[in-house]
Amino acid sequence: MLDDFFTRAILAGVGVALVVGPLGCFIVWRRLAYFGDTLSHAALLGVALALLFEVSITLAVFGVSVCVSLALLLLQRRASLSSDALLGLLAHSALAVGLVVLAFMTWIRVDLMGFLFGDILAVTRLDIAIIWAGGAVVLLALAAIWRSLFAATVNLELAQAEGMRPERANIIFMLLMAAVIAISMKIVGVLLITALLIIPAAAARRIASGPEQMAILSALVGVAAVVSGLFGSLEWDSPAGPSIVVAALFLFLISILPLPTALRRQQKASSKGAD
Repeated sequence: MLDDFFTRAILAGVGVALVVGPLGCFIVWRRLAYFGDTLSHAALLGVALALLFEVSITLAVFGVSVCVSLALLLLQRRASLSSDALLGLLAHSALAVGLVVLAFMTWIRVDLMGFLFGDILAVTRLDIAIIWAGGAVVLLALAAIWRSLFAATVNLELAQAEGMRPERANIIFMLLMAAVIAISMKIVGVLLITALLIIPAAAARRIASGPEQMAILSALVGVAAVVSGLFGSLEWDSPAGPSIVVAALFLFLISILPLPTALRRQQKASSKGAD
């Protein structure tokens, strides 16, 4: 029989995987890997502010992630720099400010390794409730904006011409990303969140025949990575968070193997039907 802490870890990890899978698809489609990296780096500043003002870490990380997202939108309109330069500026600035704030709080002992790489085995029942409730809200919101967000991903001008309000969908997407960073930070940590967003979606892209199918497969790949990574961590006494990411990497490597003939035919038929 599994220990209670291990059961909680599986429940928490599966909850996060089901949420980050569909969001990760848009990260891959839009080539926004660096955006996820920026928010994950900014999460450390949220942790520092939460400890400084004695507020909820999840709420502080969410607030800082929202501020960074809005700052990116503002700088894209005002500054003459490219998006990747702005993301690099925000990511490393937020990370540096967070580390400086933590360094000045000498009266608090902070486990940086826990925040950087996560501690899924230490999740509580409250953490699980937050993950599943917050994840349900995120998925419902994503379903509501799916059509306009996907249209903007394919062709922004066409989405604007059809009155889909892609700007609003982009802002909501950024808020959803901030929420996911906040609720998943304790699972895999600041440095590994982007990997959990990208790798399952990249694996699903290889075998999916449509965007909705890719979103579902990405979530399933994430769940498989969480479960296999946790059991691997239990078996070989390796760090839980990195073990989940390594399991996701193995699943990605399997996905890039040559596809069976029947599956290739199915993908070609689906592509012709879409055309």
